[in-house]
Amino acid sequence: MAGGTSSSSPVRVDLAGGWTDVGPYPGDFGGEVVNFAINLRVFARLGPDSGVSETHFEFPVPRGSGLGTSSAMNVALSALNSPDQIEDPVKLAEEAFVLESESGNYCGRQDQWASAVGGFNHLLFIGDSVERMPFEPMRSSMNWLKKHLVISFSGKTRNSGDMQKSVWSRYSNGDPEVISGLHKIRGAARVMAQGLQQDRRDMVVASLNEVCEGVDLIDDAIHDPFRDVVQPLIDSGSAVAWKALGAGGGGCSAILCSSTGREEVIQAIEGAKWEIIDWDFEDKGVLIHD
Repeated sequence: MAGGTSSSSPVRVDLAGGWTDVGPYPGDFGGEVVNFAINLRVFARLGPDSGVSETHFEFPVPRGSGLGTSSAMNVALSALNSPDQIEDPVKLAEEAFVLESESGNYCGRQDQWASAVGGFNHLLFIGDSVERMPFEPMRSSMNWLKKHLVISFSGKTRNSGDMQKSVWSRYSNGDPEVISGLHKIRGAARVMAQGLQQDRRDMVVASLNEVCEGVDLIDDAIHDPFRDVVQPLIDSGSAVAWKALGAGGGGCSAILCSSTGREEVIQAIEGAKWEIIDWDFEDKGVLIHD
C-alpha cells in the first residue's frame, strides 16, 4: 500500500466458543473462545482528499463473510488514530470494540482481540473483562489443521447484527434451547484448547461437532445456507466436522476434512460455486506501516 501512513489488522477463524463472548452471556455465565488470526489483513490508510484527510480501507475478503472483517477494520482504524498505542494491542482491541458497539453493531470482544494480538487465542470473558489464557498449540496440531481445514466463502454476505438480535432476544426471554446451546458452545472451547495443545485430533473433532449441536439449538438459520453442500460430505466421511464462521447465516464456513477426503470436499465446494479461501496462520496482530 503506497503513500501515507497506514495500518493493518488480520481477520480470524473462530474455532469454538463464539457467541459466548457477546453480552449479556459473559456477565451471566462467563464466556470462553478459541480462535486464531489468519494472514488476510484489513488495511486502513490516511489519504488527502480535496484537502480533507480521509481514511480508506482495503478488505481481503467481502465484509459480512464471518471472518471478523468489521472488527479488523476498527482495530486498524484505532491504531491509525492512536499510533502511539501500537505497543498496547489490548487497549486498541477495547477501543475497536467501543467503536463497533457505538456504530450499532451487536458484537462481542473475541474478534477485536484476535485481530489486535494475532496468533492463537484462548480467551475468557467475564462481564466486561477479557483474560487471555496461556495457549500454545503443538506444531503438529497446527500442521494438521492447516492441511485439513478448508475455508470457503459461500458468496452470501449477511449482517451479523441481524442474526445476533434474533438470538439475544430469545435469550433475554429465557429460551431454554438458546441457553442450553450457548452452554454447549462454551464447553466446546475448553475441549478445543486441550485438543490443540495435546495434538488430540479426536478432541478437536468432538469440539467442532459440539459447537454445531449448540449452534443448531440457538438458531437453525445459522447453518442452513451450508447444509446442502456440507451434510453429504459428513455422510460420506470426506468431512469429519464443520461450522459456520462468525454469526453464520451465510458468509464463510470451515470444513475439517478426513485424512483422505480433501479432494472430495474441494470438488463439492467448487461445484457449489463457493470461493475457496487461501489462508495461513498469522502470528502478528495490528501493525503500523509507513
